[in-house]
Amino acid sequence: MKNIGIIIVLLVVFSACKKEEKIAYKSFGKKIEASNFISKEEMKKKFESMEVGDTIDVKFASNINSVCKAKGCWMKLDLGDEKESMVKFKDYGFFVPLNSDKMDVIVNGKAYVTEISVEELQHYAKDAGKSEEEIAEITEPKYTYAFLADGVLLNDENAKNE
Repeated sequence: MKNIGIIIVLLVVFSACKKEEKIAYKSFGKKIEASNFISKEEMKKKFESMEVGDTIDVKFASNINSVCKAKGCWMKLDLGDEKESMVKFKDYGFFVPLNSDKMDVIVNGKAYVTEISVEELQHYAKDAGKSEEEIAEITEPKYTYAFLADGVLLNDENAKNE
């Protein structure tokens, strides 16, 4: 009887000590922590207050709308309200997996507003697998919310460097 009481006490103690489950992230580039970041909505507000030439250091969380299908050398992150940020990687020093579309990420780096040329827009469209017709429809430069990431955390336990 005494042993049963000890077993019950041990079971209660072990169940109370159950570990909190953490999100698993795959790291790319500079090692960053999954803390002290802002939401995509907060980032959108920051972008909206910026002008071409402005730059800020920031870390924010979002989800990936699309990734370069040639190398994983850029990605577009959702900012809400059909806005997105074009993310490139510092010194072309790392890439993300080609199958990262729709995954959650935390990016750290420099946010800025820039004008993208027609040629560069067409290049990105080609990398994204757009048709020749869709690429030919790109005829004007556009202002974009840009981001140069030095570190990325990808929320996917199955992510692999490709």
